[in-house]
Order: sequence, then structure tokens, then C-alpha cells
Amino acid sequence: MITDFKNKTAVLTGAGSGFGLECARIGAKLGMNLVLADVQQDALDKAVAEMQAAGAAVLGMRVDVSKADQMQALADAAFARFGAPHFVFNNAGVGAGGLIWESTLRDWAWVLGVNVMGVVHGVHLFTPMMLAAAQADPAYQGHIVNTASMAGLLNAPNMGIYNVSKHAVVSLSETLYQDLALVTDQIGASVLCPFFVPTGISQSHRNRPDELKTASKPTQSQLIGQAMSDKAVGSGKVTAAQVAQMVFDAIGSGQFYIYSHPKALGSVQVRLEDVVQARNPTDPFAQKPELGVELKKALRG
Repeated sequence: MITDFKNKTAVLTGAGSGFGLECARIGAKLGMNLVLADVQQDALDKAVAEMQAAGAAVLGMRVDVSKADQMQALADAAFARFGAPHFVFNNAGVGAGGLIWESTLRDWAWVLGVNVMGVVHGVHLFTPMMLAAAQADPAYQGHIVNTASMAGLLNAPNMGIYNVSKHAVVSLSETLYQDLALVTDQIGASVLCPFFVPTGISQSHRNRPDELKTASKPTQSQLIGQAMSDKAVGSGKVTAAQVAQMVFDAIGSGQFYIYSHPKALGSVQVRLEDVVQARNPTDPFAQKPELGVELKKALRG
């Protein structure tokens, strides 16, 4: 738990938009030092300028979180400038949809590289730094927040790669929480599981690296997945700013699971009951059968 954020340091990936940017705004208001990382240079430059104008001490770096060497450079630069961070937000993520067998190996490499290895790199590099700070100073408090998704607790059809990546982040985060508890009382962990919130996630392809671009045209299922994602994300009523406040509240209270839409937990409960009772997976469209009919028709047509 961190109770006082003033003069503490936050490292935020995916800081150029969405939850990362909104957490940076809150951090700046609370008097934090900010290390902002994003793969999109123009968005990053804008975020850095905004936080500096708000009076924050800022280090901005263009980073592809899937690349170990770039994350190492970020960790080294952050430590050199501000010392060990207190709040690490492993938040950068990309979205992708389509029937699971239609995803190319490059699709898998891109999504797992950013969504899973990006978090792995953040945990691998910053946790030892934070533990050393905790050992050196009994007053040090730290917290790591990893961005997963409700897709890390559910398995909606036609978004297989994304589901796989976010389940991995939930698993990694729960294990991190337990592992930290074995060795320290000074550093906590949380996992953020947002549902549909208006951010740039549905337009992730804008930042796909050239070497992982795929020559093939999107399949019918991928086009449908993109359209559904655009609609769901675009029509979300909970804002990224509200979710960012939930993140800071969770750090202050030591809460592990952070949900933007607690009502969606009904579906998680059904899934877990399927698991415990060894039932076949429940129809995800049971509440809205017309959606299922529509999707089947589009895919089979």
C-alpha cells in the first residue's frame, strides 16, 4: 500500500493514451515523478509535455515493451534519474480478434509479445529494484499493477489470442502477489481487469511493428472481431479516467483485483461454476441470444 504519493516515482507503460495517460495525470496532480513509456512517439511527446506543464518531473522514453533490451534501457534510465520506483504500471497492451485458428503466428508473436512479455519484462526488471529499496529503507512502500482484462477471467469466442494473453497476465499477477507476500510486507501487487472502456485498444494495429505485420488480408472473423471491438469499446460508459482513479484507490487500500465493471463478474461466476462442476462451457450468449445468432450467421454465411 502507498498512502502518500508525493515525491514518489511512477513507471507507466502505455503512457501515451488510455489508462496509462490517465494514471500519469493523477500522478502529476499528486506530485509524483513520472517515467512515461509508449511505443507511439507523438502520443508520448504530447503526454510528456502535458505532465511537465503540470509541474511533474518527467522522463519519457519510446519503448516497445515486447523487446527486452528496450525495457532494460527504460529500467536503467528510470533508476539513474529517480532511483527505485514506488509504483510500476505494466499497462501497455494490444487487442486482436478472430477465430483462434485463423490467427497467424505473427499475430501470436505480436499480441503475446506485448501483452505477456511486456508485463514479464516489467516485473523481471523492476521488482528486484523495489525489493532492494525496501530492504534498504523500512519506510519504503511499493506497488506493481499489471493490466489484464475481464478477458483474463472469461473466454469470449472470436478473441482467442487476446484471451490467452490476458489469462496469462492474471496468472502472473496472482503469483506475483503471493510471491511478494513470502518475502516482504512493503510491496504489493494488483491486477486491473477492465471490461469495455473507451481507450485506444481497439485501434492497436496502428502500432504493430513492420516485422510482425502479416501480408494476408484480414479474415471474415477478424473483420467481425474488429467491428465488435470498435463498437463495444467505443460505447463504454466508464471512462479511462475513472479506471485510473480506481487504480490509485486500490494501491492506497492494498486491493488486488480492480474491476471497472463489477456486474460482469456474474459471467465469471458462471465460468468458474462450469470449471468446478466439470460442466461444458456455458453459452456466452445465453443472456443475449440474438448476438450469438448474428455472429454464427456472419461466420457461416
